[in-house]
Amino acid sequence: MIAYTLAVTLLCVFVFTGNGLIDTAAFLALLVPLFIASDFDKCDPRVGMPVFAFVLLCALPIIGMRNTFYLDVAIQVGIFAVLALGLNIVVGFAGLLDLGFIAFFAVGAYLWAIVSSPHGAALLGVGFPLQGDAFFVVAVAAVFVAAGTGALLGLPVLRLKGDYLAIVTLGFGEVIRVLANNLDKPVNITNGPQGIAAIAQPLTEVAGALATTTAPAFKWQALIYYAVVLTLVLVAVLANRRLDSSSIGRSWLAIREDEIAAQAMGIPLVRTKLIAFATGAAFAGTMGVLFAAKQTFVSPESFDFNQSIGVLAMIVLGGLGSIRGVMMGAGLVTILNLQVLKSLSAGLNHLRATGFEIFGWSFANLPTQFEPSKYERLIFGLILIAMMLYRPRGLVPAQRRPISAKNAGRVS
Repeated sequence: MIAYTLAVTLLCVFVFTGNGLIDTAAFLALLVPLFIASDFDKCDPRVGMPVFAFVLLCALPIIGMRNTFYLDVAIQVGIFAVLALGLNIVVGFAGLLDLGFIAFFAVGAYLWAIVSSPHGAALLGVGFPLQGDAFFVVAVAAVFVAAGTGALLGLPVLRLKGDYLAIVTLGFGEVIRVLANNLDKPVNITNGPQGIAAIAQPLTEVAGALATTTAPAFKWQALIYYAVVLTLVLVAVLANRRLDSSSIGRSWLAIREDEIAAQAMGIPLVRTKLIAFATGAAFAGTMGVLFAAKQTFVSPESFDFNQSIGVLAMIVLGGLGSIRGVMMGAGLVTILNLQVLKSLSAGLNHLRATGFEIFGWSFANLPTQFEPSKYERLIFGLILIAMMLYRPRGLVPAQRRPISAKNAGRVS
């Protein structure tokens, strides 16, 4: 596996350096050993750990510095992986179907957008906008702001369950989006449908200091975001693993399996569900701050219902309650959306433009409406239908570990 990883890395660095279909296939081939090495229980650690570290810390940064498109893809995968891990706490661990999860993502994004942009200076007055280096302080603050928002949502609705809970959370997500779209009067808080632009970025001075003629500042800025995302993914994974094996994690599992039995065993339902909602929301709020900083622009369209469904599709595809599966689902859905479908569309457009023929039929006759990137939701829907039929527990099902008397937790 080590030789394969090195060979594919060299091909991606020196041969397949573009964004075409073949280049995308080479990039995906590089991610295969990463997925294999991430199974620390089955993969030999003497092989898996070096491969895992090499791909994340060497191969992807080198490839990304040559073509920042791949760093952007890796950053988007990381953002959605943490979002999916947050939603996995609510849906996968606690069994609470939340269809408005993207609202907490919007809370974090607008928090940083308002305090770090010229719009914030007009709204908040002296002392604003904050400089880019305040990003890390606001990211920590977003944990508590988003968690508080999640708790406020949970207080009135967590006595509901099943379809009723799903409908209410869906409504909450739409309320946040509509508020962001309309809070431009009488006091202009969100700038309405025009969105907020010129959002500050962190560590721009560092990127400028490292800039050279061959590696300009924007490439170093992308690498900085990659490092930040990688750190946040590591923190999210460790937090999920600790929560999964803790007493509160066992309580979530009991509630997911049978609320009545869990309550009979002394588990406080409302408080335990509130913790799940607040914890998942905290993950989303932090990534919202990062998303706003990277995009330097936010608008209500970035937080519509389809985004919540997309994150839910990631955890269903990967496997409810499976940390490794959720991350795999986030990677597959994001890469399919950002790379594979767009590469297929670009390839078909090239064949159409050149009039390529096969068996006497010319691609010039192919309708322009027939582009895979236009059928993203249809393709995701078909994938989910296939998953429900053939792999209902996901690509990487969650493994239940036995509980011994020594490590069994008790919730009071």
